Amino acid sequence: MSYWEHQRPVRRERAVTVPAVARAAAALLDDGGLRALTLRAVASRLAVAPASLYSRVDSVDDLFDLALDAALGDDPAVARAVVESDLGELMLTYYRHLAQHRWACQVIAMRPPRGPHYLRLSERMCELLIGAGAADPLGAAYALSNFVIGSASTAPIAEHQTRAPVDSAIAPHYARLHARHHDADAERIVTAGLSAILTHVGRV
Repeated sequence: MSYWEHQRPVRRERAVTVPAVARAAAALLDDGGLRALTLRAVASRLAVAPASLYSRVDSVDDLFDLALDAALGDDPAVARAVVESDLGELMLTYYRHLAQHRWACQVIAMRPPRGPHYLRLSERMCELLIGAGAADPLGAAYALSNFVIGSASTAPIAEHQTRAPVDSAIAPHYARLHARHHDADAERIVTAGLSAILTHVGRV
């Protein structure tokens, strides 16, 4: 169950706040990845007893949900893009966000993002796709999101991919093309991919 399905009411003004918990969780993930996030680690970062967190969250899964949405909400470039950008620039900005917070792709693979900032991003994508005349705006939104999330997941190995040898006896066409192509600019690859997807969306 997602955190957003069972949010707990605030009963004490001085209790640790949900935004503070969310930002502490995101900072731990930025510093150490998924294994760094525990209830005890968040409590330590906030200088409170671990038991204090149970007035706000049930488990580490709640921390993942909160951190994912907090990181997106605290990114000013994403906030601007949701309001001002066209669909291509919005998705490229989202890609840059995910590449900066590499753990976010892993969390999305485990837990569908349903926090308010992710819902605003999804709503804006659907709005722009409807405006572009997409026959299936939600399907197109999923296609764009999946492409961006997958691209951000593999961005750190893009340079290694171009250097890894290819056995031409097994894959002759791939080997020939691989030997000629040495563009390791992950963002350029993403931009080209987004352009192709959006061109197709514009035709439907």
